[in-house]
Amino acid sequence: MDDRRPDPDQLLRRVQEEETRVRRAKLKVFFGAAPGVGKTYAMLMEAQERRAEGIDVVIGVVETHGRSETAALLEGLEVLPRKELAYSGQFLPEFDLDAALKRRPTLILMDELAHSNVKGSRHAKRWQDVIELLDAGIDVHTTMNVQHLESLKDVVAQITGVIVRENVPDTVMERADEVELVDLPPDELLVRLKEGKVYLPDQARHAREHFFRKGNLLALRELALRHTAESVDAQMRRYMASEGIHKTWAAGDRLLVCVGPGELSERLIRGTRRMAGALGAPWLALYIESRKHLRYTEADRTRIEDNLRLAEKLGGETAVIEGGGSLQEDILTFARDRNITKLVVGKPSRPRWMELVMGSTVDDLIRHSQDIDVYVISGEPGREPAAPLLRRTITSPARNYLLSALTVALASALAGLIFRRTELADVVMVYLLGILIVATRFGRGPSLLASLLSVAALDFLFIPPYLTFAVNDFRHMGTFAVMLLMGVVIGNLTERIRAQARLARGREQRTHALYRLGQELARSAGSAALVASAIQNVATQFQGQGVVLQPDEQGRLQTPEHPLAFPLNEQELAVAQWVFDHAEPAGLGTLTLPGARATYLPLKGVAGPIGVMGVLPEGSPRWIEPDQRQLLEAFANQTALALERALLAEQGAVDRRRADEERLRNALLSSVSHDLRTPLGVITGAVSTALETPDLPEPARRELLQSAQEEAQRLHRLVSNLLDITRLESGSLDLHTEWMPVEEVVGAALNRRELATEAHRVRVSLPPDLPLVAMDGVLMEQLLLNLLDNALKYSPPGSPVDIKAWAVGKSLTISISDQGPGIAPGDEERIFEKLARGQTTAHRPGSGLGLAICKGIATAHHGRIQATNHLQGGAHFLVTLPLGTPPMMPVEGP
Repeated sequence: MDDRRPDPDQLLRRVQEEETRVRRAKLKVFFGAAPGVGKTYAMLMEAQERRAEGIDVVIGVVETHGRSETAALLEGLEVLPRKELAYSGQFLPEFDLDAALKRRPTLILMDELAHSNVKGSRHAKRWQDVIELLDAGIDVHTTMNVQHLESLKDVVAQITGVIVRENVPDTVMERADEVELVDLPPDELLVRLKEGKVYLPDQARHAREHFFRKGNLLALRELALRHTAESVDAQMRRYMASEGIHKTWAAGDRLLVCVGPGELSERLIRGTRRMAGALGAPWLALYIESRKHLRYTEADRTRIEDNLRLAEKLGGETAVIEGGGSLQEDILTFARDRNITKLVVGKPSRPRWMELVMGSTVDDLIRHSQDIDVYVISGEPGREPAAPLLRRTITSPARNYLLSALTVALASALAGLIFRRTELADVVMVYLLGILIVATRFGRGPSLLASLLSVAALDFLFIPPYLTFAVNDFRHMGTFAVMLLMGVVIGNLTERIRAQARLARGREQRTHALYRLGQELARSAGSAALVASAIQNVATQFQGQGVVLQPDEQGRLQTPEHPLAFPLNEQELAVAQWVFDHAEPAGLGTLTLPGARATYLPLKGVAGPIGVMGVLPEGSPRWIEPDQRQLLEAFANQTALALERALLAEQGAVDRRRADEERLRNALLSSVSHDLRTPLGVITGAVSTALETPDLPEPARRELLQSAQEEAQRLHRLVSNLLDITRLESGSLDLHTEWMPVEEVVGAALNRRELATEAHRVRVSLPPDLPLVAMDGVLMEQLLLNLLDNALKYSPPGSPVDIKAWAVGKSLTISISDQGPGIAPGDEERIFEKLARGQTTAHRPGSGLGLAICKGIATAHHGRIQATNHLQGGAHFLVTLPLGTPPMMPVEGP
């Protein structure tokens, strides 16, 4: 009995993968060994069957190649019109991807998956069009021959002698839900070729002599059968995993291949991909940035980038690391860190004597690999034919060689001064010192020249017979050899140290660039400042111009208004929109829309893309090198994380504000409903009693009507406060300022009927020389009315309320104080909040809006309001307003 319990994480992952596979659009590939086996015919036959079942089938691209029986199967099927693209002075028909996405059929037929699109199309390859159709939810049927499979490119070239230029990544075939092999024996295919059913007669004759030889067809048929078997095996493994069928596998394998600028790296990559596919194992391609990287030409670095891209296209993971020690140590350290079980290397191409002298990386890997299997296949990773020693040495400018010779001359002069007083060994040390100085300052080539010149100078000047190169004592030959060897060793060591120092500086610069970007992003307040920092850093680091585009609510990217961002036309904006929609890089230097002026990378957040970063180089793009490409991707990732954090913070602030507004609205409705209901109840009761009691005495009737009037006034103040606070909150409060005396505003407030019965309690003390103040008289009157009403309400009956004012410097202060219970400790700021009420009174509480309105009016006048307590008791409110220079009054003539 099997007691093994399934891993919950693996079970969840399998369920999610199965759900994704069920929901996504289906891809079916009609697979064949060569042209003419009947792939298009079989695809059209199935399309007719699907149409008969009522499925919406559209032909995107079908090439009949003049075959009448194939053309007959087009009858009844809708054909999507092609678009015309200008190329080399003529217009060529090409598949219209946008029309297909707009039409959105259930199933679309796309013949010749490996086809290269005409320049100017959205994608460089038709298989990229197919991927976009699948992502849009449209099922696709397509055709392909085995020679177009990327991982088999070198194998097909070896068999047929033809290098196939149009290739399809293996990852596309792996995505296929069904692969149907369309097979035809080679003899029958040759008969069809002879009958003109594959190519026209002239083309058929040429094909029989080259590609369509029987041996080639047999080998291609075997490759097609094997690949189809691998596809079926992968489907079987998925089925067993989904059904929980356990079986002993040779599982857990991870493959690693090392790449470099050599052309043989392509063969290693494809060979590793085939091994990984057969084992069903993941694989990685590794590039080690050693000191040799500094000597690579632009073409070498381009090939490194192409090889890494090829590995990614074939479904592998890529990694670029800095070399720290020997090559085999770096490879094995990385392999053990990533749990690699199989290492793929190339056969050594150097002569055996060079391996014995300089060592062999392959031998070192095999000797120290321990539990890692090492597979040696054709081609050494990253190895090119060795350059001549002279060409590899002479890399310094001519000036350095002249300075090297001058240094040897100075060393000879110094040695001449001490020669008669010291031993010959001291003279040798002087020359070695000169070699060391040359090696550290001028490089390996000048140090080698200094070594040769030092040996010659020593022999000519200090070894008898003097001033000749003859040597009487052959024991000095050993001195010459050791001296020359020491010079070479010192030169090599110093050159290695210099190279490591340059690499370290490069690493430090990249690390500093990321650190600087992280610091500036962390200091940026808000998404706008963050975007500005990202654009500035990208432009500085990559010597170009940057842009960050963000979507609107409909998911359409908006043209940025940042002054540092480069302008985008409609075409560039369309490229950026495609990147945002598909979360894949596009533009300059990529396979998608390579005709764009800039490179665009998606800014990926947790829930999906949140924007697009674009980089427009001033010349050749710097990110063509692997380390710079990784740095650019790191910039994009770091910007995406910071931008997502900022957007989440802004959204959180909006949500909190909305929650506060909702809470305030509910509290306001609750408070106001009670405050409205109370006066309305009093008014209704008083008026009803007065109307329904005809014989009510006049004093009682008058008292009822007076109470109704007081409650109506209270209701009026409440509604006015609600309107005022609404205007303050919405920002629609307009000030109509005039130069007015404070006495006028205070008098107007005291004459309001709301204070008519209590105005006698207010004591006013205003200096006669107060300056004019620019203020809105109506609003300032409302402010004083609210403060006076608050003071009178919370003061003991009959106690006075004082109003004072004074001007100091550039401000004027109005003070209102009472003799009530004062303000509770800690409430000095809270009482100015909306719906805040005093906690130290037994009086009927107000609406909690009056003081909030006072604060809003004071702030609108660029002033402030504060509340304190008197030492003798009672509350003390201070309103401070700024003073200006009033206009000069015109002087009347006599």
